[in-house]
Amino acid sequence: MPWLQIKIKTNPDNSEAYEDLLLSAGCAAVTFEDSEDQPIFEPDLGTTPLWSNTTITGLFAAEHDLKATLRFLTQGHEQLFPNMPAPSINAEILEDKDWEREWMENYHPMKFGNRLWVCPSWKETPEPDAVNLMLDPGLAFGTGTHPTTALCLEWLDSQILTNQYIIDYGCGSGILGIAGLLLGASKAIGVDIDPQALQATKDNLLRNHLADDILHVFLPENAPKEAADTLIANILAGPLVQLAPTLANLIKPQGKLCLSGLLSAQETEIRATYSEWFDLDPIAEKDGWIRVTGTRKG
Repeated sequence: MPWLQIKIKTNPDNSEAYEDLLLSAGCAAVTFEDSEDQPIFEPDLGTTPLWSNTTITGLFAAEHDLKATLRFLTQGHEQLFPNMPAPSINAEILEDKDWEREWMENYHPMKFGNRLWVCPSWKETPEPDAVNLMLDPGLAFGTGTHPTTALCLEWLDSQILTNQYIIDYGCGSGILGIAGLLLGASKAIGVDIDPQALQATKDNLLRNHLADDILHVFLPENAPKEAADTLIANILAGPLVQLAPTLANLIKPQGKLCLSGLLSAQETEIRATYSEWFDLDPIAEKDGWIRVTGTRKG
């Protein structure tokens, strides 16, 4: 069924009050989003920061009385904030859609580097003779559409991975580890804190007709300690800094490291952290995100 959507533009100090008003008016769900271009990437533990200009959206059944709801919100504002101008409030009917099918129809095969294609499992491959990774991410992160994943896939395509052992740390959908296997690696493990990611990785391994013993998946506390020829970690800067000694010990001397999930502004900290163990290459950048690669010191 269609839905009625009411959006209120406000600031963080007043957001909770407007959320309460929307819920009191009978909305089924409330969401918060950035009204401008002000991303919040890694909040402090125990905090839920909002943007300086926040849009609060309340979702109502389509038959909800819009006029009565707008009157209720206006009266609520006057009681709560009598000395403040009323916020911008917009209402619209949200078309009913099968959102999963909408996403599937708009997710197309993508090429990374010279050899590698990532193809949705429900579409035909553009180049049957290329290295084609068939992917259904399920609930796990990692489709190739995000710049950090693209940066890692392009790097993998440029490497000689024949007969290598690789680690995909923070494997998500398994896209990077499976790409490494399709590009010539003989063995891989995937590590993730999310059991759904481990299941998605195993599912995508079978989807690419690879033997189920060529890639094993683990929660971090259960991961093997054997050093790899190549390690890829596409996670966030904070965890990458904390995990630096662990990741360094998981790579052989002269082995390769590829890190992403990083913003351009985080380059200095990451390079300072990892230069203790690695000779680092110049960064690669895409849409404000960067990739840091290097070779394990002897």
